[in-house]
Amino acid sequence: MSNAHELARGHKQLLPLIEFALNEGWTVSRTAGGHLKFLKPGLPPIFTSSTASDHRAGRNARAMLRRAKRQSAEAQPAGKETGHG
Repeated sequence: MSNAHELARGHKQLLPLIEFALNEGWTVSRTAGGHLKFLKPGLPPIFTSSTASDHRAGRNARAMLRRAKRQSAEAQPAGKETGHG
């Protein structure tokens, strides 16, 4: 597995995003086209550009990671008994 510095490849604005993802249990890799691919079991893959087109790109990508995790948690059954029966 590559470390955060290798994945950022000189784009220091990506480093906090990559470190956040790794700390949250995501696997981060580069695609053949140079994009970043974030994988986590049970969640859909998330792809983002490796070069930011605007200053909020890193924050937007971080929000996508959080949103995917939250939506997955909401989709899973709670496993609680309803008390009916």
